[in-house]
Amino acid sequence: MGELRTPAKVKIIVGILARDSQAVESVRATLREKFGPEDLNLDPFPFTFTNYYVDEIGAAPVRAFFSYENLVDRETIVDIKLWTNDVELEIAEQNGTPGLRPVNLDPGYMTLGQFFLATTKDQRQRVYMQRGIFVEPTLYFQDGHFHAFDWTYRDYQSEKYIAYLEQVRARLAYQMSTGKPYRLRLEAPGTRLEKQKHDTV
Repeated sequence: MGELRTPAKVKIIVGILARDSQAVESVRATLREKFGPEDLNLDPFPFTFTNYYVDEIGAAPVRAFFSYENLVDRETIVDIKLWTNDVELEIAEQNGTPGLRPVNLDPGYMTLGQFFLATTKDQRQRVYMQRGIFVEPTLYFQDGHFHAFDWTYRDYQSEKYIAYLEQVRARLAYQMSTGKPYRLRLEAPGTRLEKQKHDTV
């Protein structure tokens, strides 16, 4: 029988679709309050992969990504997805458009080997967690890069997304090997920043 082990914690990444940069910024503090300090972000840029969201978000939506320093147990993705659903509904109510979400939040998590998205919709490639939430393996890491599956959303196959996610993975690898957030790497003994601090004392 195999030995039972608790898997390593994972990094949360939230993709945002919204009508403009201001709408992205309006939800940023809410996400930071929930997940803690930001790690690496991808600033809003035009989302042109589909017109599926035109009725809810508008004809010229933008996409942005936020990742967070605090690592979490992977099963918490269920609570996270349920929470982001509630946030979407609250924003819709505040916007006066109940049932139509002006901001769409897509939480996922990253391991060193894969990136997963959470969803409420069942498909053959998705694995049921609990409480109506599934996870989908979206990208896998091999030979130094993330790669798509046959079912991966077209935008998540794009160079822009993959380049961003590979940068996030590099930070995750650093964090897992050192136990410290990536932003603290320059403060390690012997680094240029630490030497500068010493020289000014």
